[in-house]
Amino acid sequence: MNKRFLVILVAAFVLAAAGVFTSIAYANHSWGGYHWARTSNPFTLKLGDNVSSGWDAHLVEASSDWSLSDMLDTAVVPGSTKPQSCKPKNGQVEVCSSKYGKTGWLGIAQIWVSGSHITQAITKMNDTYFNTSFYNTPAWKQFVVCQEIGHTFGLDHQDVDFNNTNMGTCMDYTNDPARNDGFGDNLRPNIHDYDELGIIYQHLTDGFTTLLAKISPAAAADIDTSNPSEWGKVIRKSGDGRSSLHERDLGKGRKLFTFVIWAD
Repeated sequence: MNKRFLVILVAAFVLAAAGVFTSIAYANHSWGGYHWARTSNPFTLKLGDNVSSGWDAHLVEASSDWSLSDMLDTAVVPGSTKPQSCKPKNGQVEVCSSKYGKTGWLGIAQIWVSGSHITQAITKMNDTYFNTSFYNTPAWKQFVVCQEIGHTFGLDHQDVDFNNTNMGTCMDYTNDPARNDGFGDNLRPNIHDYDELGIIYQHLTDGFTTLLAKISPAAAADIDTSNPSEWGKVIRKSGDGRSSLHERDLGKGRKLFTFVIWAD
């Protein structure tokens, strides 16, 4: 029995018991068909650990959850950057936590692309807010790190209204990630996330890979990724009217995308 079938079987049993099969309506949630170039499935994506000890268990859990996909595995490896600067590295995702100040954002995922291919990515969790009593909970930490890592695979949100029913996935905006509204809490991926990864990565026509770690170009590494003024234009907003996705054109077919969860 493969990993994905086991996940589907267990989740199907839970949904059947709740009698909610007919009430689920999902939409495609790739954020543009962007993906890591690779030559085989499943492929392994490295997650550089640049987080504090208070985040380590959450990073490991998120890595394990996403690795249930048949299309990809993730491996937590030693980070290659200082958490405060959180510089990108080609071929992998650098996961960082630090006190980034009162920037307004709780967590961000930033993905560099060339053409249709992802080349590098970072995620940042802002401990300026996570050190407050409201956000300093296992649920909020797990929700945010799971979602930000999910964006780096090519996944968008399933829903961007904080006040809607929790959909049982970390790719859903929520004002209470631990709440179970009949679909489970919002702390990990759900079946539709794994299905969407299957759609994004079902082809094997790249003929090359962008999963090679090397020094990033200066033009990419020197952007102040913590500063919203450097994220480029707003291309999507959440249900509360705030930005959820920014796009910055870097020229020559290269772009930087920034997904953001704003703190209350």
